[in-house]
Amino acid sequence: MGIQRATALLEDLIEKAGGCAVVDGGFATQLEKHGACINDPLWSALCLIKDPDLIKRVHLEYLEAGADILVTSSYQATLPGFLSRGLSIEEAELLLEKSVKLAVEARDKFWDAVRRTPGHSYNRALVAASIGSYGSYLADGSEYSGNYGPRVNLDMLKDFHRRRLQVLTKAGPDLLAFETIPNKLEAQACIELLEEENVQIPSWICFSSVDGENAPSGESFQECLDIINKSNKVSAVGINCAPPHFIENLIQKFKQVILTELLLFPKMKILM
Repeated sequence: MGIQRATALLEDLIEKAGGCAVVDGGFATQLEKHGACINDPLWSALCLIKDPDLIKRVHLEYLEAGADILVTSSYQATLPGFLSRGLSIEEAELLLEKSVKLAVEARDKFWDAVRRTPGHSYNRALVAASIGSYGSYLADGSEYSGNYGPRVNLDMLKDFHRRRLQVLTKAGPDLLAFETIPNKLEAQACIELLEEENVQIPSWICFSSVDGENAPSGESFQECLDIINKSNKVSAVGINCAPPHFIENLIQKFKQVILTELLLFPKMKILM
């Protein structure tokens, strides 16, 4: 499927949803509600190892609640993170693939059931493979500061993300979701990777914000968004993990600059 046809799937979903598609919600919060203990550097990705059935259960709960897009449990699932737990590279890649498989299986199971129900109000959900920032792997809060240190450069960030991007893309999601990006450098790395790997599915890039005005690095969103506007690989941009009272101002700021769809998720995620 080419990028234009794949992007049309997203556009069709947004249209069917009335111009505003709902993206699931806080995945780790829901896991913890069911008793999962994820106080761990792998965070919600720990359940890929310990309780994959719970991951599928949470996906189904969000679908029943009306989610139009499911985000996979791979936000903090990285190859270095899994290797540090003693897993082999093959096992680590299988877990990344599993994150997509669980979401797709939940989506298909739910849709097979509801589409036979006359008058149902659900849309067939899309699956977005989550790719957390380098800072989320470090688990030191740097996704909220953008301070990766002087040794981290563009090539290093591309090397960090590349294999995970390849594995997740091959696993067959409908979308890619780069989340909690704290600086222009990492946004540039994501965009260049999409180009270099010739990714043929839509993606979104979401930034975090700690002041409601700029990226956590202190760079203006104008700087960050300018590089995104130059790429045809990014279908939506937005904000995640930001206090709700920042959102109205950020919406206005982004709408003045972006040429894509707008994505927002402080607590709840809505694509419009």
